[in-house]
Amino acid sequence: MPTLQLNESQVVDLIRQLPPHQQMRALTLLAEGAGQFRDERRKLAEARLAALAAARRLGWQSMNDVDREAMIDDLIHEDRPCGK
Repeated sequence: MPTLQLNESQVVDLIRQLPPHQQMRALTLLAEGAGQFRDERRKLAEARLAALAAARRLGWQSMNDVDREAMIDDLIHEDRPCGK
């Protein structure tokens, strides 16, 4: 099956030609896909943070939110002094 190449404005124009209920359905389907990618990115980020915690001999899963935020703050600022 051939693939049609459209730019963003062409896709928007096509969606706008649909009846309102079909526009809503198209947008809902697109939003569902975006949510799936968000979840995948979150899982990847958490796995990377867990690995960084392990390298510092910390247990990411056993850390509370305050400890996790402190670790992330340290990671962000590890190349410069932060008033410690």
